[in-house]
Formats: sequence, structure tokens, C-alpha cells
Amino acid sequence: MDRTLASFHRFAGPLDRLVVVDVLAAEGSTPRDAAAFMLVSVDGAFGTVGGGRLELEAIDHARRSLAGAAPTRLVLSLGPAIGQCCGGRVTLGFETVDAPDFVRIEARLAAEAARDPEVWLFGGGHVGRALANAFGLLPVRTHVVESRANELALTPETATRHLSALPESLVATMLEGSAAVVLTHDHGLDFLIASAALARDDLAYVGMIGSQTKRATFSSQYRREGGDPERLARLICPIGTKLADKRPEVIAAMAAAEVCAGLDTWRSRR
Repeated sequence: MDRTLASFHRFAGPLDRLVVVDVLAAEGSTPRDAAAFMLVSVDGAFGTVGGGRLELEAIDHARRSLAGAAPTRLVLSLGPAIGQCCGGRVTLGFETVDAPDFVRIEARLAAEAARDPEVWLFGGGHVGRALANAFGLLPVRTHVVESRANELALTPETATRHLSALPESLVATMLEGSAAVVLTHDHGLDFLIASAALARDDLAYVGMIGSQTKRATFSSQYRREGGDPERLARLICPIGTKLADKRPEVIAAMAAAEVCAGLDTWRSRR
């Protein structure tokens, strides 16, 4: 997910001044929590503080701030008065920033991105590429690991690419709380990678593409080689909600939602 001022430029054109809109406080039912923020210029907006009438009010207030005619704080009750039904209350802060200070905004965007969890896709075939594209729109840092250079070259540039003859060796480099999705072209390689991932107790999600038959075969071999049944229970296989449509993009959509749920559950337990 690209969160840089460069991506803002693509939507809003050249910038020399913008307003940072911060959610300073969120009480009750609100679409975003405190610390969410967005950037607003004369011609564009980047990020979100919640959408709907709340965001329209925020953008309008920010543009009045650019003209020097608005307070630096705004409190909005999300009720009938502004056509919303959340029922909560949001306090927004507005800071006007000139071009010399954009480096500070870039640093803030980079710090937010650095807090995103990592998703490691072991395999860059059809489903791997579809997953990498899906995760490119989400607040995660995507890695694709492949032993085949030609397949790796086809993966989207939004992902960090790793060419490795021993993909299973990269499991040890994954950060705590990461997700591992195993979908290589070789079942033996899948076994090595999934086994290495299950050996770690600090991953948020371990999934492997396949079928119930593949899971049964994996489970039998895993136990035969001394694998811990409790660790085996953490393996998600098949990945994603099973639908009649088995096109890569459909599988990727279902699997991406499942991975995000696993990452969210992990964070909520920390």
C-alpha cells in the first residue's frame, strides 16, 4: 500500500501547501479511531478520517484553513444534525503545512507504514500474483518469495521480491506477527516451508493452498516426522472460503480477507 506524498501528487497535482487533518479524539461509535489522519490540498485529499458527511465537513474545514479562515479544531457529533447515525463524537485537529515541512509529513507517513504487518507469499504463480495484487491495496507490507526468476519478475512492484533456491530458509527472517501463505509449484517445497512456519510460535497466520486431501497428506507426513499436533492445528489449509469459482483472483480475495482477520486477531491479543 503506497502511502507517500508522491502518491498524493498523482491525485492532487503539484503541492506547495496542505492541511493535516487528525482525529484527536473519538468517543462512542465512530468510523475511525484517534490517531487516524488525512491530507487535504486545494484540489485533492489523501487518506481518510471516516468518509461520509464527517469527511466532507473535514475537507471543507481544511480548505477554509488553507484560506486562513477556520479554527484549528472541530468537534462533530455524528448524529442527525449532519446526516449520520453513528452516534459518536469526533474531535478533529487541523494543521496547515507548507512545502518546507513536507519532509515531516513524509516521515509520519513512513512511520505509519512501518507499523503495518508483513505478509509473506511463498510462491509467485497465478494465485501468488493475484494475492500480491490484492495485498497491494491493503495496509500490509507484502513479500513474495520464489525460486523461479521468471515467475518472480511477473509479481507486482508493490511487493518486495526475494529470489531464493531455499525459500524455506527465509521463514526465519520473518518478523513476529507476520503471516505466511504457502503456495509454491511443488508440494515437497510447500511441506518444508509450512513446517518451518509452524515451528515458530510467533506468527499471526500460517496458511497453505490446497485441498482437504492435501491437508491430510501433509498432516500424515508432519506427524510421521515428529511434528507437534498442537502446532499442526494452527495450519490453515485450504486457504480462503471455498467457492465454486476457483479463478486465482477469487481465491486471492477470499484468502486476503482470511489473512487480514488472522492479523487482526493477533494484534488484539497483544
